[in-house]
Amino acid sequence: MIYTIIYKRAGNKNKGMIKTNFLITLLVTFFAGMGAGLGTGFAGLSAAAVITPMLTTFLGVEPYTAVGIALSSDVLASAVSAYTYGKNKNLDIKNGLIMMVGVLVFTVVGSFAASFLPSATMGNFSVFMTLLLGIKFIVKPVMTTKEAMQGVSPAKRAVQSLIFGVIIGFICGFVGAGGGMMMLLALTTVLGYELKTAVGTSVFIMAFTALTGAVSHFAIGDKPDLLILGLCVVFTLLWARIAAVFANKASAKTLNRATGIVLVILGVLVIGFSMFR
Repeated sequence: MIYTIIYKRAGNKNKGMIKTNFLITLLVTFFAGMGAGLGTGFAGLSAAAVITPMLTTFLGVEPYTAVGIALSSDVLASAVSAYTYGKNKNLDIKNGLIMMVGVLVFTVVGSFAASFLPSATMGNFSVFMTLLLGIKFIVKPVMTTKEAMQGVSPAKRAVQSLIFGVIIGFICGFVGAGGGMMMLLALTTVLGYELKTAVGTSVFIMAFTALTGAVSHFAIGDKPDLLILGLCVVFTLLWARIAAVFANKASAKTLNRATGIVLVILGVLVIGFSMFR
């Protein structure tokens, strides 16, 4: 793997080098947090899709640790986004909890199943799906209304939430990524959610799944660099809040277009980052 910069502080007596490394760390984490925060606030996208490749490519962070940092950044960003969407009555907590149970349980099942197979033939799955989903929102926007959503019986909605939670959880555990993106796709395309409610419900679920993932990552792996962790958490939280506030004030057409553009840009950038790895 080729790294653009190898981040070192311990034992480095050159103050100029320390200052340069700090500025590079600041820039990388700022843009990583911005991309992750916008993806979370607009579309409920996991921060791991952006933060992980940027940290491994530009700061030389070990991939497993980078995923843990990304998940930690996801927790507060998703929580504040969910609060913003809930405050604007764009959150389905009841069915979100049902879907979350399916996702959490079957992520473990999917991970267990994947352990019996050769590794990673689907490593770029979430990246290409992010790009395609962004194009989908631009070309064919989700214009479902809340009135249309309420036409589905509560019992049917609960069953659908559980079924797709199981499916999404298994795929996430098997492939290792793509949870927020697949939840948004299922909620808008199959379950018939209005876009704002779909994103609000997705980030609500992601806050809990990210917390579970972050705790397990740091319990199993090495402790992260606290500077990188802190900067990623702060920048992701800041941009997620900005995106969520904008999204809840925007019209359906504007939100579809903004969400699509953000997803397409993130998909292209992550593909570009992967070429340096």
